[in-house]
Amino acid sequence: MTALTLSTAGAATLRADALVIGVAKSGKTLVVAPGAEAVDKAFDGRLAAVLETLGASGAEGEATKLPAPAGLKAPVVLAVGLGSAPEDGESYAAETLRRAAGVAARTLTGSKKAAFALPIEDPEDAGAIAEGALLGAYAFTRYQETGKDAKKPLGEVALLGAKPRDKAHKAAAERAQAVAAEINRARDLINMPPNDLTPAAFAAAAQAAGKEHGLKIQVLDEKALAKGGYGGILGVGVGSENPPRLVRIGYTHPKAEKTLALVGKGITYDSGGISLKPAGHNETMKCDMSGAAAVFSTVVAAARLGLEVNVTGWLALAENMPSGSATRPGDVLRMYSGKTVEVLNTDAEGRLVLADALTRASEEHPDAIVDVATLTGAMVLALGNRTFGIMANDDEFRSTIHEIAEEVGEPSWPMPLPADLRKGMDSPTADIANMGERMGGGLVAGLFLQEFVGEGITWAHLDIAGPAFHEGAPYGYTPKGGTGSSVRTLVRLAELTAAGEV
Repeated sequence: MTALTLSTAGAATLRADALVIGVAKSGKTLVVAPGAEAVDKAFDGRLAAVLETLGASGAEGEATKLPAPAGLKAPVVLAVGLGSAPEDGESYAAETLRRAAGVAARTLTGSKKAAFALPIEDPEDAGAIAEGALLGAYAFTRYQETGKDAKKPLGEVALLGAKPRDKAHKAAAERAQAVAAEINRARDLINMPPNDLTPAAFAAAAQAAGKEHGLKIQVLDEKALAKGGYGGILGVGVGSENPPRLVRIGYTHPKAEKTLALVGKGITYDSGGISLKPAGHNETMKCDMSGAAAVFSTVVAAARLGLEVNVTGWLALAENMPSGSATRPGDVLRMYSGKTVEVLNTDAEGRLVLADALTRASEEHPDAIVDVATLTGAMVLALGNRTFGIMANDDEFRSTIHEIAEEVGEPSWPMPLPADLRKGMDSPTADIANMGERMGGGLVAGLFLQEFVGEGITWAHLDIAGPAFHEGAPYGYTPKGGTGSSVRTLVRLAELTAAGEV
């Protein structure tokens, strides 16, 4: 992973392959952002004019390279756009800095070291820039030949303007490193091909991380699942030669007063089962375990940060494949809760594995449960590719998660659970069907999950189907492929829970 250092050196004196500065729009004028004063001086105060000549506008996502003049140790200056300059007395938003740092890190792929002289007014700014740079430098190259011409991710980020000896600045940098490392862990898992990331392989990865970070790991294989009556997980995984797993990852702190349970959908490949997905809809279905990856990474992050809260992760892992042994439309499954479910569509499988995991998590009586899943295409239709939906059985909790997501820079939107949609899941054969009305399908899925949450337990459901896997060109600190969506929200939720603010 890209190294991070806090440097006391000045922008003009630090030796690096490139020097990153910020530029912004002030009306129709391009202005140089704070942090780059020494750079502007080296250009005789004409840096903004030179950049305008090169076509720079200061727009977010923009990156302009130019050779450095005499007086700077770095041979290249990289100016990244910050959008509109803040009003007097205001500062740049943390997310603006995070995205700009990500753009810079991506642009400097192949460089060994870059100095970042972006605006820093407080530890939050330092943490945002560090996080954005470390996330932007991400690359998934495990399955590619690395020849002499292959460009490696940016090797080191030297953060200028931060205070290495200040406890708050140092803590912000350490937090950024831990969170970014775990987001990138989730990205790696999401990007892994499904012939390598089977349920058993995912469980083994959890066991390895548990050993490294002192987590308590319990893995239920297909025999244990059958003995325990986990009909939902087994019903989804029964058609595959790679049997399912339910993994419990436990982090505990001796001073913890609350417990947060996280449940992740982990379909390592989703063909749709007997209700087979058509061509054009199954090529990226290795990403259907993004919820489990987010939960896994969040628990490890909590351990790395030493948060004073107990965090338990439940990974419901299965591969949804068609075969002679696969669950058929019309079959009835008896879930871990004892309820029966008529399977009307085997491609609505995520809710089946989550239902068993939610019931099991509820048995431990946590203070709150949050499940995370790439659950429905309907949520993508409703909110687009960059925003996840939030549903909950408690309006205040839903609002809290929405506010947290906005704070950390993850677009989200609160969604309702309309009681009238529940009737559509009535079954003449079983207690409930796994499908209901087509319109509002994302809400129907949330209502189904709510049936399996323990009584009196605060619960929220994050449908990350849109932002979990990015198929377009990279932007900001977001790469093509797995994104690690919701990890930052969940980590922040754990931090606030530890602080007694949730």
